[in-house]
Amino acid sequence: MPGRTWVLMALGLAACSLLVWGEPEAWQNALVWRPEVAWAQPWRAFTSAWIHWSPQHLVANLAGCAVVGLLGVTARLGHAEALAWALAWPLTQFGLLWEPQLARFGGLSGVLHAGVAVAAVSLLRAPRAHGRARVIGLLITIGLIVKVIGEQPLAEPPLRHWDGWNIAIAPLAHLTGALSGALMAVMCLGGAAWRARRAAPT
Repeated sequence: MPGRTWVLMALGLAACSLLVWGEPEAWQNALVWRPEVAWAQPWRAFTSAWIHWSPQHLVANLAGCAVVGLLGVTARLGHAEALAWALAWPLTQFGLLWEPQLARFGGLSGVLHAGVAVAAVSLLRAPRAHGRARVIGLLITIGLIVKVIGEQPLAEPPLRHWDGWNIAIAPLAHLTGALSGALMAVMCLGGAAWRARRAAPT
């Protein structure tokens, strides 16, 4: 099945978010991202993605998991893309060290932006014969760039209250997610292509 590993990643993120939801606050505090303990407790770079601050926040990100998972199936993303997404997961949170005022962070939005970036890079790298895939990749890339820039992720304050949301949003996570996903995609897909060339008969 095309995109199977990718879909399993999306399902895992959603399942862990559901498992953590409703747990005692003290336990969730041990999982949430906190910059002052980022290096001493590196697991928070993973577990913070499962923490959600409201039912709306959780439902929106579960829907995002479904959309990004479906994107992986449609784009026929393989193991290299899934690996890139997994590597971008913790990098998304470590990128938040850019803004030390962001005292804590939770949610899947940054990791989902990373997944979209990985898919976009993969589609852009499609063979020339697959021109449609390249066009779709370009459109996704443009849309992602416009969205992230429009959110002004480097502006102050790091947490914003947007209409329609009952929690504060950290746009910086969307930027770090997109950049981490793009970087890991270039590295992993480039590495996979290099190994394929080495293995090809001469």
